[in-house]
Amino acid sequence: MWEKQVKKTIYTLAIDNWRPDITNITFPLMKHFAKKIGANFHVITDRRFPNWPITFEKYQVYYLGQEHANDWNLFIDADALVHPEMPDFFQWYNKDTCGHNGSDPLGIRYRYDRFFLRDGRGISSCNWFTFASDWCIDLWHPCDDLTPEEAITRCTPTVEEEQTVCHAEHLIDDFLCSRNIAKYGLKFRTLMQTFEDHGMGKAGFLWHQYTLTPDVKVQKMQEVLRAWRLI
Repeated sequence: MWEKQVKKTIYTLAIDNWRPDITNITFPLMKHFAKKIGANFHVITDRRFPNWPITFEKYQVYYLGQEHANDWNLFIDADALVHPEMPDFFQWYNKDTCGHNGSDPLGIRYRYDRFFLRDGRGISSCNWFTFASDWCIDLWHPCDDLTPEEAITRCTPTVEEEQTVCHAEHLIDDFLCSRNIAKYGLKFRTLMQTFEDHGMGKAGFLWHQYTLTPDVKVQKMQEVLRAWRLI
């Protein structure tokens, strides 16, 4: 039976050969997921926005997704683990809706502006696992109305973040994704909500702990892989 091919690409970010001790663990799992769902796998390795914090390089997806003519784009942080049983969740999403794995209350971590106030939903991105179709590519629209310094001053890390490895400049990509959802009025639904809808709310297909130092993170990853019976 003929079916229209849906083009998908999974993107991740590893500038200057970032932490191969981590990516040697995470990238094979991402590649497995890409193969499972019929997606391409693309590692962003070069800078395009040198005046911004390095996490802003995620916004290259805005251009790459269009250059690659994708129906769906997925960005996964390079330090995230994807279980081999992770399903193709795109089958449960319409192209008019974007999402993340989860979301946080906006007012805790960012200052409201007119876009957040107008939107009213208070969506705070968990941008380590982010997906959008070609219809919603503005989720990654690079910021053109704030300077890096202005954007950073609008980020207010939690106490845990400040006491570990995540400071205001590290939140800039989360902040600007949250702002784009509000600015462009994008429909949004978390993957966690979608898994709940399909009876898989406790499945634990993803692992990501962003407040750990790299060395501790590698140790924790090994523990997760043992729990997943992969080593």
